[in-house]
Amino acid sequence: MPEPTHHATPLEKGLFVLAVLVLVVAVAFVFICGANDGAALLSLGIRHRGASGILVLGVLTLSVAGGPAVFGLGVAETFMSKLVAVGGAAGQLIFLVGTVVAIGLVLAFTWRGIPTSITLALLGAIAGAAVGLGSSPDWGRLGFVLALGAAAPFVGMGLAFVLGRAVRRLPINRVARWTSAVQLLAFVGQSLAYAANDGQKMFAVVAISAAVAEYPLSLGQEVLPVLAIAGVFALGAAFSLRRVGRGATATLLRMRPGHVISAEVAASVAVFGTAGLGVPVSMTQATTGGLVGAALNDGPRSIRWQYTAPLAVAWAVTLPAGLAGGLLIGLVVNGLTP
Repeated sequence: MPEPTHHATPLEKGLFVLAVLVLVVAVAFVFICGANDGAALLSLGIRHRGASGILVLGVLTLSVAGGPAVFGLGVAETFMSKLVAVGGAAGQLIFLVGTVVAIGLVLAFTWRGIPTSITLALLGAIAGAAVGLGSSPDWGRLGFVLALGAAAPFVGMGLAFVLGRAVRRLPINRVARWTSAVQLLAFVGQSLAYAANDGQKMFAVVAISAAVAEYPLSLGQEVLPVLAIAGVFALGAAFSLRRVGRGATATLLRMRPGHVISAEVAASVAVFGTAGLGVPVSMTQATTGGLVGAALNDGPRSIRWQYTAPLAVAWAVTLPAGLAGGLLIGLVVNGLTP
């Protein structure tokens, strides 16, 4: 006798659709991180170096893939469990709402040409979603994270200014082979710093999405999901490289190799320094601060100050918009939840 065919119940169909939607959200978030963070790092990495784009993309991709094994997931844990006062299904819902709002904000701002920060959008949206869903963010922890995030560009600026002074005394602009090697090493350090800190928001989103879809991941141990994350990130970076290369950072100053090296090293130190505290810091903002600090050695007039506006705009617009958007969508979801 043939076994009776099992027909999925409406509940099973609904759960399947939910799992697919959550997967789409996770993939979209990783791709956007590549299109914004990854492309910005690549754009600076290939400037003045002479190395191929494939080489620097490979360095960045391998760094992202190896991040969990080498550095752990302390910053990802901050995103997943230390920003709100609840855990379990309620905490996962808050995080997912925040992720969807952050994706929407980044896409909307990018379309309008408004500079933004994925990290700030996600932090603000998670806090807003927590309030909208009837919970409470850990305001003390969130304030600490935001304070260090705001300080990182200035730390990068100060360090790059000091490094720039030292680099000016070296023949770094005249010995092409030696300069290229140093720049490549500086980019490797920056890629590793990104993997240790800012890049971990991708792993947090994927881990929470997998848990909601009832497929819990041990991202520090399972190789395939980590490689998939790195691959989608690389696709986003390659897709957006040309657009980001024409952005504000590229026109901030007339860059020389010494500027790039100083900025990359300074940003890496600033971002690595906060990774041990589990505090997410924007690598792109720290790097922009580093470029300004390095160029100050040539005098304030060497900097096109109007192009530093993205730093201020990201804080003045992205964070409040994330809070408001997360609050609004959280209230809507809360009203729809039985």
